[in-house]
Amino acid sequence: MEASFRPSVSFLFLFLAFLFLPNFFFFFCTGLLSELRCIDTERRALLNFKQHLIDPSNRLSSWTANGDCCQWVGVVCHNVTAHVQQLHLRSFPPIPDDFMTGEQYDAQEEAYERSMFGGKLNPSLLDLKHLNYFDLSFNNFSASPIPEFLGSMKSLTSLNLSHAGFVGLIPHQLGNLSNLLYLNLDQGYNHFSGLHVNNLEWLSGLPLLEHLDMSHVNLSKASDWVQLTNTLPSLLDLRLSHCQLGPFIPRTPTVNFSSLLTLDLSENYFENTSIPSWIFGLRNLVSLDLSENFFHGPIPVDLQNMTSLSHLDLSGNYFNSSIPNWLGNLCNLREIRLSSNKWSQEISEILESLSGCLSDRLEILDLSYSQLHGRLTDELGVFKNLVKLFFEDNSISGPIPVSLGNLSSLTYLNFSNNQFNGTLPHNFGHLKNLAYLDLWNNSISGPIPVSLGNLSSLTYLDFSNNQFNGTLPQNFGHLKNLAHLDLWNNSISGPIPVFLGNLQSLTYLDLSYNQFNGTLPQSFGHLKNLAHLDLWNNSISGPIPVFLGNLQSLTYLDLSYNQFNGTLPQNFGHLKNLAHLDLWNNSISGPIPVFLGNLQSLTYLDLSYNQFNGTLPQSFGQLSKLEVLYINSNVLKGVVSEVLLPI
Repeated sequence: MEASFRPSVSFLFLFLAFLFLPNFFFFFCTGLLSELRCIDTERRALLNFKQHLIDPSNRLSSWTANGDCCQWVGVVCHNVTAHVQQLHLRSFPPIPDDFMTGEQYDAQEEAYERSMFGGKLNPSLLDLKHLNYFDLSFNNFSASPIPEFLGSMKSLTSLNLSHAGFVGLIPHQLGNLSNLLYLNLDQGYNHFSGLHVNNLEWLSGLPLLEHLDMSHVNLSKASDWVQLTNTLPSLLDLRLSHCQLGPFIPRTPTVNFSSLLTLDLSENYFENTSIPSWIFGLRNLVSLDLSENFFHGPIPVDLQNMTSLSHLDLSGNYFNSSIPNWLGNLCNLREIRLSSNKWSQEISEILESLSGCLSDRLEILDLSYSQLHGRLTDELGVFKNLVKLFFEDNSISGPIPVSLGNLSSLTYLNFSNNQFNGTLPHNFGHLKNLAYLDLWNNSISGPIPVSLGNLSSLTYLDFSNNQFNGTLPQNFGHLKNLAHLDLWNNSISGPIPVFLGNLQSLTYLDLSYNQFNGTLPQSFGHLKNLAHLDLWNNSISGPIPVFLGNLQSLTYLDLSYNQFNGTLPQNFGHLKNLAHLDLWNNSISGPIPVFLGNLQSLTYLDLSYNQFNGTLPQSFGQLSKLEVLYINSNVLKGVVSEVLLPI
């Protein structure tokens, strides 16, 4: 009995130990974690790496000799072993949007350039034996090739050197990174041809690779790129945009790409050819981008077999037949981009062909620059889930259909540069999610509907070069998110509304070439973010208000062809960011102010056709960036100072 009893006790002990083992390790590791510090050899490796970096904004100030590298900016350690596993050292460029002025973008670009790392990569990184994630994207290593030693960092599963300015030959040693899942070498337009290859045979050493982006790398010598990328059995995402791939080889390669979900071959300019047939065999593709390749002829009928597609971009080619009716049978499509081709079709015919199974699925439709004509019918209203709609630069005519107001998911609408006429539908106020609305250069008339004041999400509104009349609706003052408002060249009248001063998100305001009158409202002094103000060719009168001199964000100010009088306010000298100042054809008097010489950012200054008197102040010699100066048709005397002769 005793012999048979002991195993039972042992078994019970082991069972209980196993039962409570997770809690034991939890308390043990919790105590251990509080004591963990990075490993000394790895800290020294990172400090050596830092020594060879150029860090103009001192982003790595936390990397100190006695510090815990697991707490440093950009460093991620394993939460048990404390080995350095990840380095996040990307910089963050400005993202251009439709609401940002050029001057604002330039300021953000300047800040980004100051933040970029440069210099060289130190081989001390090889001491980080457990590093699996390395991101150096959006930096500036323009004097350096990609170091060969990176190919010895065998633990790497993710390597991102995109937009980092590396130059020269991509080292074939990268093919030794057999654990790599993600490789991004996209150099972007700013560094085109900075990187190149003699061949792509080294890719065969990356059997686990799932994501490969070599966009903007010169691959013109890699004529067998199709066959070599086809050897990657796990590849999900292949991006080879703008790589000078050249013409496809005449024979059809045998391809499998059984796992491939995304293929981007855009901007390779395969002239005088049609889409190669092997692409249509990729039945699992979800995203296909063949834009800007000069493919010609009709869209190949074999495309209809790619039923998994949700994203299709064929824009910027030479397709010259009509958009095929069967395209509407690809029922998984969420995004269709067919812009910049010569479809020469009626818009209603295209919408009818897409209105089957796509009517409640399509989210993005881009048919801009496509030589489309005809009237837009109420067929548009069946696409209930449209989020973005691009019809700009066509010859679409007739009134905008009322059914457009039913597209409640719409955030982006561009109908600019067409031949739309009539009045705007009053149910536009239903588009609660609309952020971008561009109707520039049409023939739309009548008052601006009051319902537009309900579009609380609106950030961009361009109604310029139309025939709108009447006054601005009072409830425009509710558009608190509006950053860009352009009403140039209409027939809008009345005093400039006080409520515009409540739109404190405004960065761009153009009311020029209308029939506004009266004086500028005091509320404009609240527009602290305003960078661009254009009031040219109205009937605005009175002295130029002092509050304009408080708008420190102003870079562009055009008050020309109005009825302003009096003298320039003294605080105009505080507009340090002002690059463009146009006061042409008013009745402004007094001496040309000395303080204008303080506007060091000025590149354009027009004071002509006013009543300025006296002489040109010597302070103008400080305007080192000034390129254009008009001072004619005033009451000036003396000669232009020699310091202005280079202007």
